[in-house]
Amino acid sequence: MCGRFSLTSSIDALQAFFELAELERHEPRYNIAPTQPIMMVIAGDNAALPHGRNMPDRRSLLVRWGLLPSWVKDPRDFPLIINARSETALSKASFRGPMRHFRTLVPASGFYEWQREGRARPQAYWVRPRHGGLVAFAGILDSLLAPDGSEIDTGAILTTQATETISHIHHRMPVVIQPEDFNRWLDCKTQEPRHVADLMKPADPDFFEAIPVSDKVNKVANMGPELQEAVEISPEALPESAKNPDDDQMSLF
Repeated sequence: MCGRFSLTSSIDALQAFFELAELERHEPRYNIAPTQPIMMVIAGDNAALPHGRNMPDRRSLLVRWGLLPSWVKDPRDFPLIINARSETALSKASFRGPMRHFRTLVPASGFYEWQREGRARPQAYWVRPRHGGLVAFAGILDSLLAPDGSEIDTGAILTTQATETISHIHHRMPVVIQPEDFNRWLDCKTQEPRHVADLMKPADPDFFEAIPVSDKVNKVANMGPELQEAVEISPEALPESAKNPDDDQMSLF
């Protein structure tokens, strides 16, 4: 799954990578959490937003991280959906409409994941593209029309089976859309969900690298670059299967 991620690239890098017509002010964010605003990129060429709103070029917009389908009557009675399983996104009621009409890209520098199995305390990892730079997660968008007439844009990140690189940490990971597939993924006019189903797959095994980091990331209030500094995993935190049978003091470094 993806419960925290980061976006620290410059405006110039974001505009170039996503071919954005323009981009409003953007500050580096090291610990993006559910219910916070996240950046999403939508298609151009007069792509329609929910409720008939149009945007003329490929543009970015801020949405609340936590999907609220347009048919929800009372958001207080609906669970927080930050991730959508790609395997069932085409069939589940909450995702069918967004998958058909409002597919998006979620700009990120990487994401955080926690390894829990076999540990007294979860070990946090910073998972980033091995060669650095930006990555685009597959996202979906929907808009809730409130009783007062206001509109709340909300979104979720699609997930898939984890690759070998991070499957020992968690069995799920975000779906990554490569730049050459941006147009096809974002094209909700001519590309039906079944036409882009092949894009909802795990990234190449060597695309990401996982770096153990401190538990500072557990606290949403912590937001600095120190969250992504590598730490050494203590031997007592390792699962028994990972320890050296000849020496109980094992280091990953």
